[in-house]
Amino acid sequence: MYPPFSKGWASSMSVTFSPLFPWYVIGLIAALALVLAGIGLWRRMRGGGLRAVALVLLLLALANPVVMREEREPLSTVVAVVVDRSQSQQNAERTAMTDQALAQVKDNLARYPRIEPRIVEAGDDPESDTPSTRLFDALTAALADVPPSRVGGAIMITDGQIHDIPDPAAFSAFNAPVHGLITGRPDEFDRRIEVLSAPRFGIVGEPQELKFRVTDDGESPGTAARVTIRLNGNEIASETATPGAETPFSFTVPRGGNNVLQFAVEPVEGEITTANNRAVHIIDGIRENLRVLLVSGEPHAGERAWRNLLKSDTAIDLVHFTILRPPEKQDGTPINELSLIAFPTRELFVDKINEFDLIIFDRYQHRGVLPILYYDNIAQYVENGGALLIAAGPEHAGSDSIAYTPLSVVLPATPTGVMNEKAFYPRLSEQGKKHPVTRGLEGAFDEPPHWGRWFRTVDVARPQGNVVMEGADSNPLLVLNRYGKGRVAMLLSDQGWLWARGFEGGGPHVSLYRRTAHWLMQEPALEEEALTARTFGRTLEITRQTIKDAPGPATVKLPSGRTEMVELKESGPGLYKAEVKTAETGLYEVENDGLNALVHVGAVDAPEFKATISTTETLGPLAEETKGTVRRLAEAQDTLEVPPILPVSGSVRAADPQRLSLSMTNETVLKGIDSLSLFAGFAGVGLLLLALSATWYREGR
Repeated sequence: MYPPFSKGWASSMSVTFSPLFPWYVIGLIAALALVLAGIGLWRRMRGGGLRAVALVLLLLALANPVVMREEREPLSTVVAVVVDRSQSQQNAERTAMTDQALAQVKDNLARYPRIEPRIVEAGDDPESDTPSTRLFDALTAALADVPPSRVGGAIMITDGQIHDIPDPAAFSAFNAPVHGLITGRPDEFDRRIEVLSAPRFGIVGEPQELKFRVTDDGESPGTAARVTIRLNGNEIASETATPGAETPFSFTVPRGGNNVLQFAVEPVEGEITTANNRAVHIIDGIRENLRVLLVSGEPHAGERAWRNLLKSDTAIDLVHFTILRPPEKQDGTPINELSLIAFPTRELFVDKINEFDLIIFDRYQHRGVLPILYYDNIAQYVENGGALLIAAGPEHAGSDSIAYTPLSVVLPATPTGVMNEKAFYPRLSEQGKKHPVTRGLEGAFDEPPHWGRWFRTVDVARPQGNVVMEGADSNPLLVLNRYGKGRVAMLLSDQGWLWARGFEGGGPHVSLYRRTAHWLMQEPALEEEALTARTFGRTLEITRQTIKDAPGPATVKLPSGRTEMVELKESGPGLYKAEVKTAETGLYEVENDGLNALVHVGAVDAPEFKATISTTETLGPLAEETKGTVRRLAEAQDTLEVPPILPVSGSVRAADPQRLSLSMTNETVLKGIDSLSLFAGFAGVGLLLLALSATWYREGR
């Protein structure tokens, strides 16, 4: 049984033949019947006409005519409603406009039962590093399973900043109107800043130059732009830029590793977003040649360990002097008869002291080689940002210790005059387990540590800074401290060479010495209190290094201005991490315990931020080609108004600027077929018998 006809259904009738014999057999019978009927009519035989009718009915019965009735249901017209949820739409006014317009469009389409709306919300691709508004990709995906004849049109609710608009001529296969309902207002304004050209690498201490530009989109207020420039979180300049013009800027790379330049242009009242008012550029600082001065107070076994380590690094220019003959051992031998050069004290510690990145005193004691005033120069060198390493031995506990010179003001520990002569395994302190200089040293977490013993340390009192390694009876072994802008490290034993020689299996002397030297030269990766952020695709990774207690959650400020609290989880001693999936593109600011980190997620030149003011011009040519319309949802301060729907049978031939024309489909779907064979059953047999009986009756009269 087929379903009955109901409202909205249509039916059609037709006659088909289902012959009982092949057509050529029926043709032969028809020819014979025609001859017999013709003879009867020609001779005017009684009942000839009835006989001809009976033959015709017989032929029809053999042809088996069937009456067919089809029941069809009209198909719905599919209309795509594409809603722009990209980042440029994420301000309060546009979001409210979009939501109101979508609700009204749904209500208007609901008045027409034959229209099937497909709502598609298109946002930024979370997997893309260069976010853009791709509404036509979303439109194509939404209608992929719909035949073109059933597509009634597309309605796009957007700010007009669409980055995948096809060429109108290439979009001719879409035989339906494309309409645009534009959010935003015609008098919008936006100010943005971008870095045009900048070096990716720079020599530390060398001047670098880049160019940036402030751009005003829309009706410019005609005011100069104040740009604040920060380097590694510190403000270094404030520039006045002319909108639309390139502005050069010079700076000096302060340190090795990542250096973050941040440009922030002051917001203008009334601009639609401040998400693009900041820009960042990361430049990797490269130390052209690290200059290290190594002064050994006397020849000893550990001297070569320092020399070999520093000479193995091709990026280090090493100047090494060993005091072979202190003044009290002068025997009057002329200098020109010695194979060694004189110690150029004035050149090293007065004229060129600021050219060194690190000064190492290896078992050095004050015995008149350096004038007392030079120690004050070294102290000022440290205070102004220099680095000093003291590798101490028994001489540091004696009366000639440099701890009793003007250099004492920068030293983090004062010797007591006692040497601790006792075998011990160097161990990490509680701070040392967290400090990046000593954290994770190979063998440190075994008990006893999986390395060789040392046998003496210099006893000190009141150490300042961080004691990261301890000797016998938990006495300080390695002390790290800051003084002014510089840094000082004290290694209170001269027996690190035992590790270098492999005594009792040796130890990680290379890692320890190298990390200590790089910490002294302010390598960012070795900061004990640091907050860093980096991205992997759309994932933001936050890393917090601390030698204190758990730092608590981090505050993440998104490009849109929203803030989120992110819990940092401990991933190792003194190391806390978190990963955040990001949906927005732009500059993220991370803050924790007074530390800040900046990172840009996505491409810095993403199309989503190139232009953010709403426009009717981008979608206009395509709408005109498809007989659609583009209009703003609100003009100036007027209330939001969505045009009514205009269903059009067949193709839309002309655009209606006041209504949204939609092409209604004529397609139907077959729901059922009724068939009736005219000569089947008793009715057909009776009709043939009636014709034959009539013929016999007529002939028998």
